[in-house]
Amino acid sequence: MDSWGLSSFLFFGVLLLVSGLPTPENFDIDGGMDRDIFDINEELGLDLFEGDISLDEVQERNSIIGENYRWPHTIPYVLDDSLGMNAKGVILKAFERYRLKTCIDFKPWSGEANYVSVYNGSGCSSSVGNQRVGMQKLSIGKNCDKIGTVQHEFLHALGFWHEQSRSDRDDYISIIWDRIMTNRKHNFIIRNDQESDFLNVPYDYNSVMHYSKTAFKNGSEPTIVTRIPDFMDVIGQRMDFSDLDILKLNRLYNCTSSLSFMDSCDFELENVCGMIQSSEDSADWRRVSEAPGGPESDYSNMGQCKGAGFFMHFNRSSVNEGARALLESRILYPKRGFQCLQFYVYNSGSEGDQLNIYVREYSAASVNGTLTLVEEIKDIPIGSWQLRHVTLNVTNKFRVVFGGVRGAGASLGGLSIDDINLSETQCPHHTWHIRNFTQLLDSSNSSLFSPPFYSSKGYAFQVSLKLTNLTNVGIYFHLISGANDDQLQWPCPWQQATMTILDQNPDIRRCMSRELSITTDPFMISGNGNYFWDRPSKVGGKAFFSNGTQFRRGGGYGSSTFMTLEQLKSRDFIKGNDVYILLTVEDISHLNSTQSQPVPTFSSDDLCASFRCENDGICIVREGNAECRCPSGEDWWYMGERCEQRGSRRDTIIIAVSSTAAMFALMLIITLISVYFTRKKYHTKTSSNTANTTLENVS
Repeated sequence: MDSWGLSSFLFFGVLLLVSGLPTPENFDIDGGMDRDIFDINEELGLDLFEGDISLDEVQERNSIIGENYRWPHTIPYVLDDSLGMNAKGVILKAFERYRLKTCIDFKPWSGEANYVSVYNGSGCSSSVGNQRVGMQKLSIGKNCDKIGTVQHEFLHALGFWHEQSRSDRDDYISIIWDRIMTNRKHNFIIRNDQESDFLNVPYDYNSVMHYSKTAFKNGSEPTIVTRIPDFMDVIGQRMDFSDLDILKLNRLYNCTSSLSFMDSCDFELENVCGMIQSSEDSADWRRVSEAPGGPESDYSNMGQCKGAGFFMHFNRSSVNEGARALLESRILYPKRGFQCLQFYVYNSGSEGDQLNIYVREYSAASVNGTLTLVEEIKDIPIGSWQLRHVTLNVTNKFRVVFGGVRGAGASLGGLSIDDINLSETQCPHHTWHIRNFTQLLDSSNSSLFSPPFYSSKGYAFQVSLKLTNLTNVGIYFHLISGANDDQLQWPCPWQQATMTILDQNPDIRRCMSRELSITTDPFMISGNGNYFWDRPSKVGGKAFFSNGTQFRRGGGYGSSTFMTLEQLKSRDFIKGNDVYILLTVEDISHLNSTQSQPVPTFSSDDLCASFRCENDGICIVREGNAECRCPSGEDWWYMGERCEQRGSRRDTIIIAVSSTAAMFALMLIITLISVYFTRKKYHTKTSSNTANTTLENVS
């Protein structure tokens, strides 16, 4: 069922509260508690460095500054069989975030000397940097299968310490030492400039690598106080990379572009992002800041920035019915063969107007490009911006083409588009658009239910948003009775549902959306002894849509502490009084199989894997052998096969003087001994001559 094809009565069903009916239990994966990485590890009794860092003896002595601790841009990985199914899916989604925002990629291990093995260990933890030990372990244990947590631990593996351990941290935060657990104060040490490089990037309160304000507290008071009070409830976020997280990572690995990002345009610049007007149409799109009949402002800034805020508008009043205007993107070069186009559209014309999405694909046989219709967007609501996603599958160089078409009816308005983003990622399957959201927050309503949707496998489902808590927003996934239930497998096996409250930033690289993934385990038992994910007609409770249609809804599975109200009101989660929740349900049963374990192969570039250089020495390969290039300064240096010996100019002078003195003493001793034996020999010879003379005289 297409989310945009739902009838209006289903949409109004989102506000339905089912009261007085038997309702199956909701299962809270967090147990009603908002636990950070460090809370999880503390509950397990783990005493890891800074709460989640695994160290070895070498790393305790050395820093991570230097190329020796860097990974290649494509990191081999293994998803260990011990991992839960949900964790495996979340890890793969975290990899997609790295690809979208950085040049870091991940590939299944195929025998490389060094790789990351992700396993279900005790808590959430990682080493810092590439340890060059072959298999480097990274733990995603129980309750660690959140996308922000996975991003955090992999940033450690890529070479990053925690943000608050920077050498300049005392300029920005205060550590309240008497509020910290006695045996955890060492977790707040500062790393000096020789141990950690913050890459000339400002201190980042918003970093996904920052401790929360209550980290390792011994009571209820915060252990960290930000010098700018507005950031007290910001530090410790685990939603996504911050802008500065991305800047640091891209600087560390010399990234000049990201892997799956293709284009973004908010039309603020007069060159309209390199877009062109087609010669195959009868009208043009115009860059404007407002349009007759609406919109009165763009979607990027919502009219809040004076002198800014532009969008592209097709004025239908200047053309006849059936006329079209084509706006073409710059030429784009795909690498993955699948793309997601995201944009906002506003209709101020007629309900008969439509927006067509084309691609103009170039090939040797079509040097001018072949225009292919991908999707017709009809029945666009009048008078409000609408979020749309269109899936593309292009393999040759191409342009995206927006085609506005005038329909029947008289109007002075037209079609407008803004905030276009294109990436080589998968589009969400469904979009839940919640209007007038601030009024819903202020009302006494306790729950919102989405319209019904269908997964790609045919399972019907809903999502509920819980607004009963004064500080947190909860979100839950429910299976509901649907048209395909007789043909489906029950209990529902290994369907991963991902629910994302969209940060509506104009540039998807800067979005920090809040996301939660859950997976239907067919063996999960509910409190009443039934299979939790069994057929809703069997285990679900009665529910009704607003038109009186009855259906069955299974228990909810999600989190009551999905995000705080403060987070929800921050950034662009609520924009134009609208909230968008992106929904994807996909079959991940293929992740239940064991990843093949190849035999490690060692090329000349891999010889350094088992050859560790000490004291920040760098391993290089020369004539087929690994050797260390040892660091040196103006008057000091390291030497030896592994750079294990330290030398200095002072030591050399001392050694030279000592050697000279020793040599002088040795020569003196040898001279004295030589003189002694020479004199002794002379004395013996003289005595013998005297005796012979005496005998001759006697004779």
